[in-house]
Amino acid sequence: MSQDDDSGKKRPNPWGDASGNKGEHKLTEIPGGKKSRKRSGGGRGNEPQDIGELLKDLQDTIAEILPGNMKGGFAGLLIVGAVLSLWLASGLYIINPGEHGVIQRFGAWSRTKDAEGLGYHWPSPIEKVTKVNVNQQRSMTIGYTENRPYNYRQGSSIKQAVHNESLMLTSDRNIVDLQMALQWDIKSAEQFLFEIRDQENTIKKVAESAIREVAGQTDMFQIITTGRAQIETKVKNIIQTNLDEYNSGVNIKQVLIQKAEVHPDVQQAFQDVQSARQDAEDTENIARAHREKILPEARGRAIKLLQEAEAYKQSKEAQATGDASRFSSIYNAYLKGKDVTKERIYIETMEEVLGNAEKIIMDGNGSGVVPYLPLDELKSKTRR
Repeated sequence: MSQDDDSGKKRPNPWGDASGNKGEHKLTEIPGGKKSRKRSGGGRGNEPQDIGELLKDLQDTIAEILPGNMKGGFAGLLIVGAVLSLWLASGLYIINPGEHGVIQRFGAWSRTKDAEGLGYHWPSPIEKVTKVNVNQQRSMTIGYTENRPYNYRQGSSIKQAVHNESLMLTSDRNIVDLQMALQWDIKSAEQFLFEIRDQENTIKKVAESAIREVAGQTDMFQIITTGRAQIETKVKNIIQTNLDEYNSGVNIKQVLIQKAEVHPDVQQAFQDVQSARQDAEDTENIARAHREKILPEARGRAIKLLQEAEAYKQSKEAQATGDASRFSSIYNAYLKGKDVTKERIYIETMEEVLGNAEKIIMDGNGSGVVPYLPLDELKSKTRR
């Protein structure tokens, strides 16, 4: 395709004809009598122009739009220098307190500026900087969402439960409604930007997994009563460990349980279980108290019986030893004087036999009963 100039001659199209002929430099005439150097085609397969030609084309283009008195080459160079200076100056940036600047060169990470103040990077499209606030305390909710009212100064935020996040199964096969809040910040800006995608959603999924893991290993009663602090610590450690394995550059500051309740659908069954457990504990306490009362008494009786048996044993041993000694002494005396010993034994035996018997004394001559005064019996009655 060609165009007609003022002289009536055909002027070739600088961008190539319909047949696809490209790659030749064309001189086209523009209003004012100047000629501009253009390059036909522009396809990716053509060799690029050198820097001198590019600067010449830029100078010619600027000269075309300048007034007549500024079309000199020196003025054009000044304008080119000014444009180049503005382009170079666009690489200046400022890092505010608490921010890190992550610099990418042609899309790849180059360096990170962690000191506040003025910095410089090669202007776009060579390099670009992404500022990340690493000191900002960020928060996340698990199991509920917070919505501020339109006029938030007149009321607190409105919580709305998210049951697919909050309902969890415990180790004793109960269902707990558990809501938690997570606070975190960024400890490595380059890892946070490049190591994980969809950062907040990834952190939330890791947190949900950690909470369900800990809840599945804990009884319902501990979750809703005295075990909250331990659960928070375990969840925080698991989340931090997993995020460190991902090289996420995230630091978990705190995990707080906002709500831990029994699900309404199993509330009645849980109360029944707790009542039965309380009854069992009461019965166990009563049995323990009874045991503590009975055991000391039984131990005391056992000790008493042992002591009585020991005393009886010792008395019998002493008595047997004494009887044996007495028999030995009597036997020795018998061997020395048999008649005297026999008489003495007879007398002692009669005293022992007749000592407690009722006695009637008869006269040997047949005159009847001999009266006597029983002084020993009177003494015993007087003592009584």
